[in-house]
Amino acid sequence: MNKNYYAILMAGGVGSRFWPVSTQDFPKQFHDMLGTGETLIQKTFSRLSKLIPEENIFILTNERYNDLVFEQLPNVTKRQVVLEPAMRNTAPCILYAALKIQKENENAVMIVAPSDHWIEDEGAFTSNVQTAFDFCEKEDALMTLGIQPTFPNTGYGYIESNLNASTDIKEVVQFREKPDYNTAKEFLSQGNFLWNAGIFVWSVKTVLNAFKNNQPDLFKLFENGIATYNTSAEDAFILENYPKAENISVDYAIMEKSKNVFVLPATFDWNDLGTWGSLYDKLEKDENSNAVVNARTLSIDASGNMIRTNSDKIVVIDGLKDYIVVDKDDVLLVCPKSKEQDIKQVLNKVKDTFGSQHG
Repeated sequence: MNKNYYAILMAGGVGSRFWPVSTQDFPKQFHDMLGTGETLIQKTFSRLSKLIPEENIFILTNERYNDLVFEQLPNVTKRQVVLEPAMRNTAPCILYAALKIQKENENAVMIVAPSDHWIEDEGAFTSNVQTAFDFCEKEDALMTLGIQPTFPNTGYGYIESNLNASTDIKEVVQFREKPDYNTAKEFLSQGNFLWNAGIFVWSVKTVLNAFKNNQPDLFKLFENGIATYNTSAEDAFILENYPKAENISVDYAIMEKSKNVFVLPATFDWNDLGTWGSLYDKLEKDENSNAVVNARTLSIDASGNMIRTNSDKIVVIDGLKDYIVVDKDDVLLVCPKSKEQDIKQVLNKVKDTFGSQHG
C-alpha cells in the first residue's frame, strides 16, 4: 500500500433525523443502521482500508465520542483520533487534520469522507478513489466525487460541471445550493449536474494553500500550533484555540472560492442515509414492502413501512401505510414517511417537553 495515502474520516455529526435511534450521546455513525452486523463507521473504515494503510486513516470526531471510536475501532491509536473540543463545522477540523498530516508526511494525498454513508459497490469506490489520488498527486487540484443523480432530489446540494469536458475528470463550474423541485428537474435535464456527496480528494499541499489563500485568519489560527502538533503540547493548544475558529463548512471556506476544483462522476451507488426514508430505500422489503430491522413483524393490511426496534421485539402493524415505526428503550416514534424531514423539530419538542436526556 502507498504510504503517502491518507484518509480523514468525518465522524462528528449527530444525525438527528434518525432520532430516536441516533442521539447526541450515541449518533448514527456508531449504530448498525442496516442490520448487517457492522456499524456505519466500521463499514466506512473497512472500505477505506482497502486502499489506504490503516494507520493513515484519521478519525475526526467530537471529544464526547472518543470512547465510542475506540470501542468500535479497537485497532486505531490515539494518534489517529483527532478530537474537536467544540462543534465548528467541517472546515476547521479538516484544516487542523491536514496540518497534522503535513507535519508527518508533506507528500500526502488524502480523501475526506463521511463516516455514515452507504456505498455498496466497494470495488468501484476503490477504483474511483485511486483515479482521484493519481490525478491529485500530479495536479494542483481540489477534487470532489460527484454522484450521478437518479431523481430530482431537493435534499442535496448539486455540482455543476463543464458539459464539454471529454475526460472523466471535469472542471467544476459552480456549486449549487439545495434546489426546489422544479430547479432540480432542470438540473437533471441539463445532464451536467451531480449530487454533492461531501467526499473530497486533494494533496495536503494543495488543500493547505487553498486555506491559506481563501481563509487566512482560520489558517493562521491553526498554523500557530504547528510546533505543538503530534506532541504532548497539542491538546492544550487545541483546547484553547479550537473554540476561536469560525463555524464554516469546507464547501463555503475553500471549494466555492477556488478555481482549481474538479469533479469525478462516481461509478458506485451511494446513499447518504440522511433520513429514515433513505434507509428504507436501501433495505430489502418483505412481501408487503415493509423494511424491517431488528424486529419480528406481523403486518395486517400494512405496507411501505420502515420498522425498527433495538431488541428483536414482536411488532404488530395493522392498517398503516408508509409510516416510520421506531422503538428504542423509552421512546416510540410513529410518524408518516412523508414527514421524515420534520423529525428534527419533533426531537426539539420532545426535549422541551420531556427533557434533553431523550435526545
